[in-house]
Amino acid sequence: MALRDVPGQGRARSLLQNAIRSGRVAHAYLFAGPAGSGRLAMAQAFAQTLLCEKQGEDACGECLECRKVLHGNHPDLHLIAPDGASVKIEQIRELQRELSYRSAGAGRKIYIIEGAETMTVQAANSLLKFLEEPPSPVVAMLIAPSAQAVLPTILSRSQLVPFVPGDPLELEQALIAEGAAPLLARTAVHLASGLDGARAYIQENWFAETRNVVIQLGKEMPSRFPAVLLTAQQQVFKTVLAEHIDIMLQMLALWYRDMIYILTGREDRLVFADQKDWLSKNAWSRSLDSWVRAMELTLTAARRIKANVQPQLALEQLLVNSREG
Repeated sequence: MALRDVPGQGRARSLLQNAIRSGRVAHAYLFAGPAGSGRLAMAQAFAQTLLCEKQGEDACGECLECRKVLHGNHPDLHLIAPDGASVKIEQIRELQRELSYRSAGAGRKIYIIEGAETMTVQAANSLLKFLEEPPSPVVAMLIAPSAQAVLPTILSRSQLVPFVPGDPLELEQALIAEGAAPLLARTAVHLASGLDGARAYIQENWFAETRNVVIQLGKEMPSRFPAVLLTAQQQVFKTVLAEHIDIMLQMLALWYRDMIYILTGREDRLVFADQKDWLSKNAWSRSLDSWVRAMELTLTAARRIKANVQPQLALEQLLVNSREG
């Protein structure tokens, strides 16, 4: 994958390409942002670009060096992932031994550490010494959820590359180009932080069924209250969907947001675009403030479940409170 192929992270891509263009590639980078936002894909694309025979601002994807990276067998690219719950000192020591050998080519050696925030204290301290006096030329890429998740001493020796939730439209188009169902793609990109996360949702069988149940709950809520409780009981808590109640609630919040979009003339932003006719007929049955409150109640229910409130109780209370408007 080339840098240009990682969607939704234009700022990160520009920062890395500017470093290549100016000849000021740092010896260490911290790719910081939410899981699923493309951090690992960008790190691998940057590594491929640095190792590419063409030595341009992006990988050509065709030369021998690029093909080695794509196939996962480039001798000068090392990927470290947590061993169990953490990255351990033995892994860092082994990496240091590997990097002490001469490069297979004339260029850089590169290593990527996933889950850098999980490093044990010993591993982090060992890496810190390595960052202070890196063998030349070596480029490190550390992946973590935020800059605050790693030791300040490691952060101070790294170039920060911030990652943000990707642009939904760009991510949606990328998923559709891969063959994803458009309706599922549009829903997934509003729930995930990036392409990887959205793709993972779409690949799960329960995701499409959750979307169908959310539509049913949303339609039954205004006028069929006993039915909506029965739907929750039979189609959520007696099925595999009960394991994904957090995603269902986030999706239900998007349903309420679509109501708000109808009232404010932003139909082009609808997530449930296939339900536009029904939404348009029913959005006006309640005030804008009422739909905002319903959305807020839904997100609050999701937070309550994360705080160990019993999921069925939280959902049933939500259905009662949302109906009251």
